Amino acid sequence: MKCVILAGGSGTRFWPYSRYNRPKQLLKIVGNQSMLQMTVDRLLKIKKVTDIYIITRKDLKDSVIKEISGVKSENIIAEPSGKNTAPAIGLVAALLGLTEPDTVMGVFPADHLIVGHRAFSKAINTADRIAKKGENLITIGIRPTSPSTAYGYIQYDDTDEKGYLGAHRVKTFAEKPHKDLAKRFVASGDFVWNAGMFFWKVSTFLSAMDLYMPELMESLNEIAPRLQKGKSFQQQWDLIEPESIDYGLLEKAKNIYGVSGDFKWNDIGSWNALYDVLTSNADNNIIQGNGKVLDGKNNLIQSNGKFTAVIGVSNLVVVNTEDATLVVPRDKVEDVKELVDFLKNSGNQELI
Repeated sequence: MKCVILAGGSGTRFWPYSRYNRPKQLLKIVGNQSMLQMTVDRLLKIKKVTDIYIITRKDLKDSVIKEISGVKSENIIAEPSGKNTAPAIGLVAALLGLTEPDTVMGVFPADHLIVGHRAFSKAINTADRIAKKGENLITIGIRPTSPSTAYGYIQYDDTDEKGYLGAHRVKTFAEKPHKDLAKRFVASGDFVWNAGMFFWKVSTFLSAMDLYMPELMESLNEIAPRLQKGKSFQQQWDLIEPESIDYGLLEKAKNIYGVSGDFKWNDIGSWNALYDVLTSNADNNIIQGNGKVLDGKNNLIQSNGKFTAVIGVSNLVVVNTEDATLVVPRDKVEDVKELVDFLKNSGNQELI
């Protein structure tokens, strides 16, 4: 199996700790390694994995080569510009298709936290087996532990070929729902969280791209030989329209199967998600760095280089960096992305 790690994001919901030039995947958010290095190390432990590719932004490529071990420098591929997940995944698939069209390709986000390596390996082995068996596209879904509105959902068809090689046919993909809809999803028992992990034979994926995204595939067919020879493909890339793999392909394809992952999973997509995975003190406060909470509960303090004091308040996220301070209620952390948009539009590029 060839593994592809998507590492081109900017991590805006982790502002001000995460910045455009130093995004979340390169930060030590949990533990002593960056999120990207943790993802690489997790995949290297799986016997089926024969090679790892990282696709990232052009301006991040040198940092990734310098800081990430376990991946050959020639396997770190830079996008000339961000075009969402379908072009990014398609770029590596088209490259592999030139020499190894029958190999299985696994796609993984760079910044998810996974606990339970044996269960994780089992899910990947199942996905690999299904991918080799036929012209199938496979995703891993996580059984929801709560009616979260932070994740997309996948609906399994439990009545259609139930148990096919340890998986179910996928009926539909659903965007992030509102709270009442999320509750109905969880209560139904046939919805899982979309973990953003996908598997397929390279040839199967390229055929599906040719069917459902022919314009993108036409561009990628021109780009792949240039990428293989180390030539610039900026001109061809500029013609590509941004699109997600979910909307562009997976929501349209009929041959999708879902494997349920029994491991603990968190996409660490916001400060509140980080609170859920870190260990708190007796008052359910979490302090990373130098800080103190008096007469308050359920707070998350991220203090880099300075002392941060919080007195008499609860359920806050407080993030202190050298040039910015964020104070936000924990139930409003998703709005951090809007703040970053404000900074962009108001000319405060140095803070992004």
